[in-house]
Amino acid sequence: MKKVAIVTDSNSGITQDDAKKLGVYVIPMPFIVDGEEYFEDISLTQPEFFEKLEKDASISTSQPAIGAVTEVWDKLLKEYDEVVHIPMSSGLSESMNTARNFARNEYNGRVEVVDNHRISITQRRSVMDAVNLVKDGFNAKEIKDYLERTGGDSSIYIMVNTLKYLKKGGRITPAAAAIGTVLNIKPVLQIQGGKLDQFAKVLNVKTAKVKMLAQIKEDLETRFKEYYQKGEMKISVAHTNNYEKADEFAKEIEDMLGVKPEFVDPLSLSVACHIGSGALAIGCYRVYEGK
Repeated sequence: MKKVAIVTDSNSGITQDDAKKLGVYVIPMPFIVDGEEYFEDISLTQPEFFEKLEKDASISTSQPAIGAVTEVWDKLLKEYDEVVHIPMSSGLSESMNTARNFARNEYNGRVEVVDNHRISITQRRSVMDAVNLVKDGFNAKEIKDYLERTGGDSSIYIMVNTLKYLKKGGRITPAAAAIGTVLNIKPVLQIQGGKLDQFAKVLNVKTAKVKMLAQIKEDLETRFKEYYQKGEMKISVAHTNNYEKADEFAKEIEDMLGVKPEFVDPLSLSVACHIGSGALAIGCYRVYEGK
């Protein structure tokens, strides 16, 4: 049986401490803040990020330098036979394509780069599935194929608390942002197939949560009915700097759906910089249950 290492990036929400416990390796995402480069969970913590965001610092995302990625691969391949690399969705960043091209050209099949169109809580679950697939004896190619085949069996819905950052990112016009702010409109966004799109507009947080819960319930009972009935679907909660409300939302989910969320995680900073503080999200995803 081949010895396989699992690598991901910090968009998964897996911290460096979490990675040690799981036995995986996390490449920190870089950010440019007022012209200076920082790395998620290395030189930029969640509280520090939101403090800078609220002070209107200029923040932009970047993709990991390919040299930083291959340095991790090269180090691991001295100990492992193969590497499975699980980056954020190709629909949200070019980092997957860059890594995949390099792996194909330079690593002779020893590194498999996964594009399963996930991020945050769903990407985290993919990493956990990969760990279990390794335990069950799958090689790198088999793990990649499984994760890509099942990657689309997931949904995320995000309630945005402020329109400020959607306006800054050009996703809505200044006029629409001004009207929405006056009316206290809370956009609900969705991530399916790896792209962040608008799903609905609601008038308050309570209505947004009801809308997201109803849609997740519909997804479980229609799109994912087969897997849901087999017990292969799980739910998690995510948020941006909104810990108390996220815990409350998790309890509401358990009360309504009879399912305790698998985990309650901060959204990755790559998403947070586009939507700001106060967001709440719910995601469902298919999981690997083992042989």
